[in-house]
Amino acid sequence: MSQRRSGTGPGGSRRPGRRDAARTPRPRAALAPQVADETAGGGETRRRRPRLTGRSLVLVLVVAVLAVSYASSMKAYLQQRAHIADLKEQIAERSADIDALEREKRRWNDEAFVRAQARDRFGYLMPGETAYVVLDEDGKPIETRSQLHDPDEVLREPPKPWWEDAWTSVELAGDPPRERGLAPASELDAPGE
Repeated sequence: MSQRRSGTGPGGSRRPGRRDAARTPRPRAALAPQVADETAGGGETRRRRPRLTGRSLVLVLVVAVLAVSYASSMKAYLQQRAHIADLKEQIAERSADIDALEREKRRWNDEAFVRAQARDRFGYLMPGETAYVVLDEDGKPIETRSQLHDPDEVLREPPKPWWEDAWTSVELAGDPPRERGLAPASELDAPGE
């Protein structure tokens, strides 16, 4: 009784079958891209394999999707970093303002500073001191310290452009104003006469 296995021939060797054909190595020429060979007999042309295959299209598509997703993530990351930097700058400014206000508060706790401010701002005097007020020709004080003005209410003269001053000086140089009652310089008496 001999046992026969399917796919084996006499002597235990395997018969070449369908599976074996798939395992047999192909010649290198079969793996190379098929190129049109017009010099070969019969004038047959072989089809050239396309360079862009389905797998490469899928790979390019996946890489493009990943690039877009990473780019949008990177943009969001950079925007958040810029926002954080702005917030840190605002925090630093607020801290500096708080420190300045605390210093000002400590200064107002000093009696000497309060006296100096009362003297400068309101014109207050200590007992025994005498105040002197300078008056103008109308009898009004030149500088009043008894009144405080809101800086927004102070009337300010709008600044005059520099070219108007320059043009005015050119006009005055060309036609100087003549004062009444003055004689020309040639008719004046020499000093010492």
